Amino acid sequence: MTLKSRFDFHTQIDRLESASEKWDGREKIFGAPNALPLWVADMDFAAPQEVLDALHKRVDHGIFGYTFRTPAYFEAVMNWMKERHDWEIQSEWITFTPGVVPALAFAVEAFTKPGDKIAIQTPVYPPFYNIVRENGRQLVTNPLSVSDEGDYAMDFDDLERKLADDVKMLILCSPHNPVGKIWAREDLEKLAEICLKHDVLVVADEIHADLIFEPKTHIPFASVSEAARDNCIVCTAPSKTFNLAGLSVSNIIIPSRKLRATYERTVAKMHGLGSISTMGATATEAAYRHGGEWLDELLDYVRGNMEYVQAQIEEHLPELSVKLPEATYLLWIDFRGLNLDAKELMQFLLHKAGVALNDGTMFGEEGAGFMRMNVACSRIVIEQAMEQLKTAVGELRSEK
Repeated sequence: MTLKSRFDFHTQIDRLESASEKWDGREKIFGAPNALPLWVADMDFAAPQEVLDALHKRVDHGIFGYTFRTPAYFEAVMNWMKERHDWEIQSEWITFTPGVVPALAFAVEAFTKPGDKIAIQTPVYPPFYNIVRENGRQLVTNPLSVSDEGDYAMDFDDLERKLADDVKMLILCSPHNPVGKIWAREDLEKLAEICLKHDVLVVADEIHADLIFEPKTHIPFASVSEAARDNCIVCTAPSKTFNLAGLSVSNIIIPSRKLRATYERTVAKMHGLGSISTMGATATEAAYRHGGEWLDELLDYVRGNMEYVQAQIEEHLPELSVKLPEATYLLWIDFRGLNLDAKELMQFLLHKAGVALNDGTMFGEEGAGFMRMNVACSRIVIEQAMEQLKTAVGELRSEK
């Protein structure tokens, strides 16, 4: 990896006073306005130039009325799925919501009733918990197993026992956030088999599907088999891939006509959502048409940041450990060697090391002692963060 790529990911862009949740929200969220923000999953990189050009052109037109998704939009999405994931989809499968988290909530509402059981595989993205509980459904957890080397895997025996107890839905995180695991085809095939056996609908959050490190590949859940295809909802978006979260757009892919009709009735008729954001549609089409090379270099840069953090931990911070993920721009770092409880660890990182990370307990009790670090930023920021962390841990050592 070269620090100065053709797309210049190395130059730090000032995001202060841009209403950035990641940067401007630090004081409100953490009470630490000067801590380096390496938490919420957006990037400190500008979107591809072709996306910016398309948005400028749309702004210059000057009219932002109700917008529909054009044939060119659908073609861009379909081509991206085919080229990046070897998955052939049809335009009618693609439905709209303003984001993947709302899409998950709509699925819960459309296909389950209050009191129904919904399974998730923990530790996992915090909104999974909220969507189930706040909609009056019962949460069933299927914790991932973890080896001594830190490798995560699905616990299929536990999953089968729990799904057999009248569970109605499984929300799958693929690739998995926060552990960065790409599920192998055999994993997804077995998961599909168990869910079909127990009549459990799979809702697959595949928002990180494009952020894959070679030689691994992402397998869309719906591509595993015809039976799996007709028993799932696949949630995708350009937001993580191209840093477009603020444009509120996602593509929810539902091959089953029956499932799609039920889902769209919930989204459009019960919630009145039918018109895509003008700027979101413009950016999505441009990103999927022209963003491939940008994404390839982004992944090289991010991987370099990850390797740098891992090397610093191995050389200078033996109390910590981290495995390089197979996907995402997020590191799942084990801080248990510092022997601090969750509150002490967060306070130590914020006020001694001056870094704001995601508390592992947000992802479930299995995350205790872990922190999630977002490395999708300039290497300069990562270097500063690691220097501050090394200094703080060194001072902690001397106090003991």
